[in-house]
Amino acid sequence: MTNTGVCRLMLGGFILLKTCLSLCCSKVTENAKNSLATLKRENPCLEPTLAIIQARNDQLFQEANKNFAKEIGLRVIHICLPEGSTKDEIVSEILRLNEDPNVQGLALDLPESLYSSKVLNAVKPEKDVDGLSSVNLGHLVHGDVCDCLVPPTVCAVMELLGGVGGKKVLLLGARGAEAAALQSVLQREGAAVLSCHWKAPQLQSELRQADVVLFGSTKPSDVPVSWIKPGATVINCAHGLLSEKHNCGQQNNPAAEKTVGSLVVAMRMQNMVKNMERWIQSQHYRKWDLHCLKLQPLSPVPSDIEISRAQSPKAVDVLAKEIGLLTDEIEIYGQTKAKVRLSLLERLKDQPDGKYVLVAGITPTPLGEGKSTVTIGLVQALTAHLNINSFACLRQPSQGPTFGVKGGAAGGGYAQVIPMEEFNLHLTGDIHAITAANNLLAAAIDARILHENTQSDKSLYNRLVPVVNGMRGFSAIQLARLRRLGINKTDPETLTEKEIGKFVRLDIDPSTITWQRVVDTNDRFLRKITVGQANTEKGFVRQAQFDIAVASEIMAILALTTSLQDMKERLGKMVVANDHKGEPVTAEDLGTPVFVHAGPFANIAHGNSSVLADKIALKLVGEKGFVVTEAGFGADIGMEKFFNIKCRASGLVPSVVVLVATVRALKMHGGGPNVTAGAPLKKEYTEENLQLVADGCCNLQKQIQITQLFGVPVVVALNVFKTDSPAEVDLVCKIAKESGAFDAVPCNHWSAGGRGAVKLAQAVEKAANQKNSFKYLYSLELPIVEKIRIIAQKVYGAQDIELSPVAQSQVDRYTRQGFGNLPICMAKTHLSLSHQPERKGVPTGFILPITEVRASIGAGFIYPLVGTMSTMPGLPTRPCFYDIDLDPITEQVKGLF
Repeated sequence: MTNTGVCRLMLGGFILLKTCLSLCCSKVTENAKNSLATLKRENPCLEPTLAIIQARNDQLFQEANKNFAKEIGLRVIHICLPEGSTKDEIVSEILRLNEDPNVQGLALDLPESLYSSKVLNAVKPEKDVDGLSSVNLGHLVHGDVCDCLVPPTVCAVMELLGGVGGKKVLLLGARGAEAAALQSVLQREGAAVLSCHWKAPQLQSELRQADVVLFGSTKPSDVPVSWIKPGATVINCAHGLLSEKHNCGQQNNPAAEKTVGSLVVAMRMQNMVKNMERWIQSQHYRKWDLHCLKLQPLSPVPSDIEISRAQSPKAVDVLAKEIGLLTDEIEIYGQTKAKVRLSLLERLKDQPDGKYVLVAGITPTPLGEGKSTVTIGLVQALTAHLNINSFACLRQPSQGPTFGVKGGAAGGGYAQVIPMEEFNLHLTGDIHAITAANNLLAAAIDARILHENTQSDKSLYNRLVPVVNGMRGFSAIQLARLRRLGINKTDPETLTEKEIGKFVRLDIDPSTITWQRVVDTNDRFLRKITVGQANTEKGFVRQAQFDIAVASEIMAILALTTSLQDMKERLGKMVVANDHKGEPVTAEDLGTPVFVHAGPFANIAHGNSSVLADKIALKLVGEKGFVVTEAGFGADIGMEKFFNIKCRASGLVPSVVVLVATVRALKMHGGGPNVTAGAPLKKEYTEENLQLVADGCCNLQKQIQITQLFGVPVVVALNVFKTDSPAEVDLVCKIAKESGAFDAVPCNHWSAGGRGAVKLAQAVEKAANQKNSFKYLYSLELPIVEKIRIIAQKVYGAQDIELSPVAQSQVDRYTRQGFGNLPICMAKTHLSLSHQPERKGVPTGFILPITEVRASIGAGFIYPLVGTMSTMPGLPTRPCFYDIDLDPITEQVKGLF
């Protein structure tokens, strides 16, 4: 016996190969078993699963796969398709298994005619245990063995042959991917390989010269074994042969060749174990291989939309691979957008987070001061110029401001998100999905009141729990409601009349309904409406209102949730009204709304991007990377809510606050004339005026002080406009540093891209390494009124607060219902530190009026409305949509900014 595990025996004038298959199979199986055991010890939750699609009747092969898998410790599932299955049917099944996260390997057992490139290449390369996809074969042919799996048949042949250097190998009747793989590996091992078919005229001559003959298909009977060179090694690797011997084609001839069938199955299982090793390695953090696009800024700076269209964005799947995302972790929308699956958080759970940076601002003008632009410019500088992994986490723009006054929220100039049309208009449709879910719940509330007013308990019960196919059963949501009512029954037939009455009647008090319908448009005429005026509503008329969609509690929940389970629970807890006994009625009493990222406003919602987006980004950038997120409007609005609401929900601790200021806004706070959207700026804003700037820096100083209340270092980013003089810029930076900022840096990212924010990036990097003594502003245990007072006095600078009788009764009710220990989300104008938009600078001595208090229990906060604050913005006299149009020739949207 040689060291290759092959016995050679002289029979009939030539050497007949007798392979010790059982020895080879045992060796391969034992190695695979040991390797898998090691993987399972290191990964206790590991359950490797191989799916095998079989479309031929071969019980031997199926049993062999099961037996080898069981011995090694693998889970195998067989998908047995009918023998007459088409390629399209097989491809459809492959695509389904490609997307199954519980399946790590995929193999095919098909009739020879179905092994087409279409079928083989449908298998995801990372699940291709048989190694026959073009991607795997490409790596194999190029010698990149570490990046591929060698096909099991090839492994089996090489195991049996041992060394083939200098030998002549004849591949007979072999074709397709397997033949290409065999030829490549044999040649790389030093063999001279010739491939020919069974009908070749030179077949006899080639058989006489070959040292090794490999049958790729069954030998025809008219090819005598006597043609084979004496002493040649003969291996039958025809697909699907599992019996120990197969006659060479001549009756009464003692010659026989060994098949590789059982060894191929063992090698397939070994490949599955290797694939698991690769899969586990892929789950670890991947170093970024990001190739930044080149930026060539023009002067004068073109319009935002021209800049966006001049740059060809990188394909999102390419970008995903460069930053370490796995192919099954993204859901692609077109060429430039994708959603990231939450499974990434589990994969990278042991990866340390990067640095967490918040971009806030001073009290803005109606035009906005460029926080989004600063956010984008900062990450451009960090990534492209300082070679630091960084992410920007932004909110999805609402159509309200996009078509109203402010315009889009993609940043601007050479520091913007592209394609800006797709970002500003609909993105992946999440706001619309939130709108639909919100309004479904609103419709359910009114419908339930109508049905309870017009039906008996028995009639309601029969409709809520109908008899279907002779059986009556509770849904999961209904069982949960029964448990909340203290009715521990699961059989609908066992409820008493009293229990049925409790179950079917929510007894909603219409005057207490807090759940409003929403639309993602600024429509002032929907601020107060009447519903139920049709005759079909039987006189059930009530006053209601619309809010803007991004003020919906569902939007807040989406932004604050930490997992799908958490989101489901929060949605169920949403309080929509009270019953006539004063008890809260929740969404889960009606049936939880479901919608299939986030963009809450800061003045009427909590104003921050999603917790999940931040958490995913913090894992992806790595320990030394940066995640930069933005809080809406001034630090008194968005930043305060970021710290007191979002950080409580996420458990994340910010490293640095970047406070955005402009000379224009500071001049306004120093006593400059009103700034009105759409109107030209007065000369005070376009000419140097150091006194106005100095006087207005009081607002900047106040916002720095607000940031310091939370114990986080602050860097001031002065967003420079072309009308700002060097003296004005220097003055702002000087005052900012003297007022406690870690640093103050002028930025030109709008006109220069990331290069214009390099100094800001360097300052942020240094500040992130400073001592951080982060703390919340108030304890949740304090009474609701006291928490409101702390925000009003310490953040806004109010003398005190004053609650209306309605607001006081609402606070009393929420406290009685057990909701007193929630954080506060103030709905207040963003144009002043006070409740009066016209009061600029740093107002003092004012009493902050609280007119109404709402409760977003699912989102997890109490929601006071300050002064005349409305949750439905209105359109100005000349909205932005006057300039937005569709070019019928280019088919592109124009006029966005």
